[in-house]
Amino acid sequence: MKTITFPATNKKLSKLKAGELVLLYGTIITGRDQVHKQLADKLRLKKKLPVNLKGQAIYYVGPTPCKPGEIVGSCGPTTSRRMDAFTPALLKAGLTAMIGKGNRSKEVIKAVKKYRAVYFATIGGAGAYLKKKVTSAKIIAFPELGPEAVYEFKIAAFPAIVWIDSRGKTL
Repeated sequence: MKTITFPATNKKLSKLKAGELVLLYGTIITGRDQVHKQLADKLRLKKKLPVNLKGQAIYYVGPTPCKPGEIVGSCGPTTSRRMDAFTPALLKAGLTAMIGKGNRSKEVIKAVKKYRAVYFATIGGAGAYLKKKVTSAKIIAFPELGPEAVYEFKIAAFPAIVWIDSRGKTL
């Protein structure tokens, strides 16, 4: 099993192949539908983004509220296709990886190949397990979106599978 630490370069990610199991480490960001729309709008209007996308992975999640003493609530992946309309713009802006669940559109597969990015899938329905892989969580953008705000997660041994590799091969 390979390990990948974020932020990660396209060059490092290019060694991965569809179907490989990986453990993810480092710092990633989170975002769902509204975050993607707002980031894509800012890119279209040539406005400064509230987060740096260069070398970054975005996890499609809106964590549940956490109990006292917890780092984060349940944080299982959401369906990735809901972000497909915005994904090519974010990849063009430097995003190198996405983490979610489910298949992606043909347009996203083409963009993943064009920008030499990677799409990882993780375990749907396992939010209680995945929260144990988050070692720190803080809101860094769009706090008005509540649980769908952009969080910065520090992760360790976060399980995933390469669903689409940088050559556009899919599982």
